[in-house]
Amino acid sequence: MVHVVDVHVGKRIRQRRWLTGMTQQKLAELVGIKFQQIQKYETGANRVSASRLWDIADALGVPVSFFFEGLKDEEALDGPAVDGLPADLMADKEAMELVRSYYAIPENQRRRLFELARVLSDVA
Repeated sequence: MVHVVDVHVGKRIRQRRWLTGMTQQKLAELVGIKFQQIQKYETGANRVSASRLWDIADALGVPVSFFFEGLKDEEALDGPAVDGLPADLMADKEAMELVRSYYAIPENQRRRLFELARVLSDVA
């Protein structure tokens, strides 16, 4: 039976890996396992041992605590979308791609893009 904590940790692994632009294959190589195991971790099908989570955190450049952030808020995310936003914004692939692309833009241009988006959302 899948446990909610395992699913949450798996989502956080996938989110961080995706934001950094790392493939499952690359993460698996860094950790010393097969990419299929990363797939199982990311879906929550397999539990991540403490030592393996330590290695994954190191490979992704985050503290182990990163994978548990927002766990208590998980139940609140199960509700319906509000104002057209997905209930779990960080699980939305399009939103994740937008965030990654946004941070790839140089800071001065990013700030101007942010202001443009704010103005456009106020008009809509």
